[in-house]
Amino acid sequence: MTRTFIALELNEALQRFLGEIISQISQELPGLRWVDPTGIHLTLAFLGELSDDELAEAVDATEEAAQKAIPFEYRLKGLGIFGSTHQTRVIWMGVEDLPSGKIQGSPLQQLHRVLTRKLELRGFEIEKRPFSPHLTLARIKQPLSPDEQQRLQRLLHSRLAGSSSAVYQVNNLCVMKSELSRAGAKYTCLKESSFE
Repeated sequence: MTRTFIALELNEALQRFLGEIISQISQELPGLRWVDPTGIHLTLAFLGELSDDELAEAVDATEEAAQKAIPFEYRLKGLGIFGSTHQTRVIWMGVEDLPSGKIQGSPLQQLHRVLTRKLELRGFEIEKRPFSPHLTLARIKQPLSPDEQQRLQRLLHSRLAGSSSAVYQVNNLCVMKSELSRAGAKYTCLKESSFE
């Protein structure tokens, strides 16, 4: 069985940008569990544990979705949280894709819709919540103290929260393997599918 998800990989410049953001935020909130920037991906579909046959189906669906996609650009912009200030579960960085003259609307949302359809046709269970592109910076297991809540609110309204990365071009989708261990997750791209 292979723990599998489909994602857009980040280049080293974006990983460095995220590392700098995490470094600045972690000075204010040192007690949180911060994600290693080299392991951050923009996940489009998490499929869980797959058999070899299911993995082959996931690869086929990904290749079909990639064939219908065109290269597009995005940048990382804005900090946010999942959960309330009192019960924050995740601190994330937003993703803003840039319109392309070749398609209407968001290229990233369209890619997600096509990929979801291709996976559903093959019987995969897909997340039903609306797609909210983001990169997880920290996962929070324990409620924040009142002092941490105040520091987090200051960060969310600071200059740092409005910073954005350079523009990055996306040309492919990756079927990713995730291996969990005490040292953290290790990610491997099993199959890269280039856009047409």
